[in-house]
This record gives sequence, structure tokens and C-alpha cells, in this order.
Amino acid sequence: MTWSEMQPLLSQACGETLVMVGWSTLISVAGGLPLGVLLVLTDRGGLLANGVFSKALGAVVNVIRSLPFVILMIYLMPFTKSLVGTTIGPEAMIVPLSIGAIPFFARLVEIAVREVDSGLVEAVQAMGGSTWTVVRKTLLPESLPALISAATTTVIALIGYSAMAGLIGGGGLGDLAVRYGYQRFETGLMNVTLAVLVVIVTAVQLIGDLSARGVSHRGRASVAPRLRLLRRAAAPETS
Repeated sequence: MTWSEMQPLLSQACGETLVMVGWSTLISVAGGLPLGVLLVLTDRGGLLANGVFSKALGAVVNVIRSLPFVILMIYLMPFTKSLVGTTIGPEAMIVPLSIGAIPFFARLVEIAVREVDSGLVEAVQAMGGSTWTVVRKTLLPESLPALISAATTTVIALIGYSAMAGLIGGGGLGDLAVRYGYQRFETGLMNVTLAVLVVIVTAVQLIGDLSARGVSHRGRASVAPRLRLLRRAAAPETS
């Protein structure tokens, strides 16, 4: 297969992969961020400690995370069809991609939030800050570099998941590799597809690393005294 024949196929496949990964990332972050924070807040010693709820929520997250993505895609086919009207194509794959990535990102968020200095949380509480104030003005800002790294890891995982979606006609670069590289023995196209995936993953990792470092440097440069930051955080609650 010549380059002129590969180019339109690669362009379409790249577009489909970006659509799947982009929407799945947005949904995963929107669902996984509050879920991860809730896992921390409801755990033992948390601001909303609730052992039963925490264990039940953690169990659900663990069950979904333990399912291989290929099996999850197949299992969710009836739900996907009822939701979007089809089980193939990029639009259909957004459903299992999002459901599979939400608990993955939630666990990464949980790890990032747990790293926040407990002394900061206690100081905000001591000055009258509510749980929402602690989350919004202490936990999330302090863990932002780690959260960006978590989002980067999730995007890279979704790229890998989206390639697996090609096995059941999900579109994207994975589908291109299966239909042409594997079934039609187009080794050249397979090699180019792999190279494109490597480039995309490398670019995502680079952007994520630079963003996390930039946020971390800005945070350190703008911190002034910690006490002043904490007072500002608690101000809405004590005014």
C-alpha cells in the first residue's frame, strides 16, 4: 500500500481516535474527580467518615477496575446500544471507554488527594472552613500537579483502550490496524499505525509533564506565607 493510499485512512482513524479519547477523558475526569475525592472524605479519619459507604463505594470501583477492557466492552454492548443506538463506531466506544476509565481515574485522584498535608486541612477546619471549603481551596489546589499527572496517565490508558476497541469495530487506529494490518497483511500500514500511536502517546505525556511542572512552579512561587493562604480559604466561612 502506497503512502497516498494510507494517508486518508490514517487521517480518518486519527480523527476517530481523538474523538473517542477526547470525550472519554472529559467524562472520566468529570466522574472520577468527585468520586476520588469522595473516597478520601468518607474513609476512616476523613471529613465525612462513613465506613459502610466508603467500603461499598470502594468495592464498586474495584470491581469495575478489575474487568479487562475487552470483556467490559462486550458486557456493556446492550447498555451501549440502548444509549447511543449502536454498538460499533467511535460514538459507541465512548460509553465503555468512559465507564472503564472513571474508576481508574478516581483511584489516581484518591492517591493524589491523600498526599495533601493533613496540617493544612486541620488549619482550615480550625478557622471555621466547611468540608466544601477544604476541598475547593485546599485539597484540589494543593494536589493539582498530581491531578494533572493522573489525567495524563488516564489519557494514555484511554488511547490504549481505544486501540482495543478496534477488535469489535470501534473505529480509530486500532480498527485500522486490525482490518488492514492484521486481516489484509499490510505490514507497512501496521508499522505506520504503531508509529502514530507512539507519537500521540509521547506528545500527551510531554504536554502533561510540562503542565504539571508549570502548575507546581507557579504554586510554589505564589505561596507567600501559608497562614495567609489558609486565612483566605476560611474567610467565606468566618465572615
